[in-house]
Amino acid sequence: MERMNLAEYIEMLNNPKRYLVINFTAGVARGFGIAVGFTLLGALVIYLLQRLVLLNLPVIGDFIAEIVKLVQDQMQGGR
Repeated sequence: MERMNLAEYIEMLNNPKRYLVINFTAGVARGFGIAVGFTLLGALVIYLLQRLVLLNLPVIGDFIAEIVKLVQDQMQGGR
């Protein structure tokens, strides 16, 4: 029972303010991590798509170029 920290868990359940603060902090941290991860992943995908355009692949190159152009237009318009 000591290994599971059962006493600490019960104490936390008896203190709802602390329980809410801990859960709120954990939620903010998860949300921040998801936002940063998604931003980095999106930037990596766009970077790779730009590199594929430079290879001048016949069909795929035009499609990727259009996607990159749309993303860049959206980024320019958002400022």
